[in-house]
Amino acid sequence: MYTLHSTPRADGYAMPAEWAPHSQTWMLWPERPDNWRLGAKPAQAAFAEVARAIASFEPVTVGVSAAQYANASLQLDHPAIRVVEISSDDAWVRDTGPTFVTNGQGGVRGVDWVFNAWGGFDGGLYWPWNRDDQVADKILGLERCPRYRTDGFVLEGGAIHVDGEGTLITTEECLLNANRNPHLQRHEVERMLMDYLGIERVIWLPEGLYNDETDGHVDNFCCFVRPGEVLLAWTDDPTDPNHVRCQAALRVLESSRDAQGRELTVHRMPIPGPIHATTAECAGVDQVPGSQPRSPSVRLAGSYINFLIVNGGVVAPAFDDPQDAQAQAILESLFPERRVVMVPGREILLGGGNIHCITQQQPAA
Repeated sequence: MYTLHSTPRADGYAMPAEWAPHSQTWMLWPERPDNWRLGAKPAQAAFAEVARAIASFEPVTVGVSAAQYANASLQLDHPAIRVVEISSDDAWVRDTGPTFVTNGQGGVRGVDWVFNAWGGFDGGLYWPWNRDDQVADKILGLERCPRYRTDGFVLEGGAIHVDGEGTLITTEECLLNANRNPHLQRHEVERMLMDYLGIERVIWLPEGLYNDETDGHVDNFCCFVRPGEVLLAWTDDPTDPNHVRCQAALRVLESSRDAQGRELTVHRMPIPGPIHATTAECAGVDQVPGSQPRSPSVRLAGSYINFLIVNGGVVAPAFDDPQDAQAQAILESLFPERRVVMVPGREILLGGGNIHCITQQQPAA
């Protein structure tokens, strides 16, 4: 794809909020047997259900390997779902796909961040990841979108949320982790975010959700629901390891101002669970050196925050948990103008993420 050697900010581009109109949503098809149990068949069914839910609101494009093309095409047979051949290492398009930026005048471009599988050889989740690092370039090529490449700067899309009005929220646990950009100080990371996302202010939460294998991605923990308002994962249980993390985040949010000078309204979303994989679920995952091991003893980072805002709707995970109904009610109260659809999220969670992690919105021109 045509690569630009300026920055989005210099060219008048910025990342719009997720609630801005989309032209489509991107996904990738799961097949990695050392991450998805039983040859990824249960995960494929779960991804297909997410794709169909999104397709009731807006078009979906799913990138699929050559080996899985026929299988995926059958499972994704829907008038609003397009299947294209894109090889990848795994299915987390939020982190491997491009971050789209717009200029408010019909222009759409994409930022292609360097990807190192959430930490490279210092805590990363698998090797190799070179095909994943090509995903953003391939998507931008298919869409004929000019590309900005951040050579020397690692970032995943799940590490950031923006309000579309100059404010970005992230976690120190992820973006200041030595396994991402150890050569950069906090102010240098902020400058990259400003230059490539067109934002003015960064709100740094100390940590993300407990045991999040992405090193605390903010999209599993806290998100904007509109300018000046955020939704924070929450527990009142002092014995829950998330309790101290939630309290620390709340203190930061309550003392912060956004880029427009507003105080933030903080809404709270209960954390499901605790959720653990079963012995049988873990036994279905291939054991491969260098890949993230799966164990029933490890608490999974389940979160209702890991939802996607789409045109006219919200697609959110459910966990067959007593908190599911309350989570849906909270989302319906926060998004009264959108239809909230809950989709089973456990199978996606077993692989390490959820609906927001496996999707990437492309804003409308």
